[in-house]
Amino acid sequence: MEKKIPINTITRDVKNLAEPTGNIYESVVILSKRANQIALAEKKELNKKLEDFRGERDTMEEVFENKEQIEISKYYERQPKPSLVAISEFENKELFYRVAQSDDAL
Repeated sequence: MEKKIPINTITRDVKNLAEPTGNIYESVVILSKRANQIALAEKKELNKKLEDFRGERDTMEEVFENKEQIEISKYYERQPKPSLVAISEFENKELFYRVAQSDDAL
């Protein structure tokens, strides 16, 4: 079952984002780290799929004419941005995070 994640940016109440952590800055750091993880995973997946199309003697004409490669790229362009996916996971309590203990607490 695919999650319903908005493709466009929507206005959000900052208080709601800060609520789970009690601090908007901690929430933003969590969202930023998760968005980076998602972006890296998508990039690896896309590169792996596009690797099949790379030949030893690719010319510019061959690259532009490869319809399968174009379709794969368009598919990834239509996907929601990693930051929107991270916010959705955070709001739906699908993200696991923990606060590291500082040395002062010992």
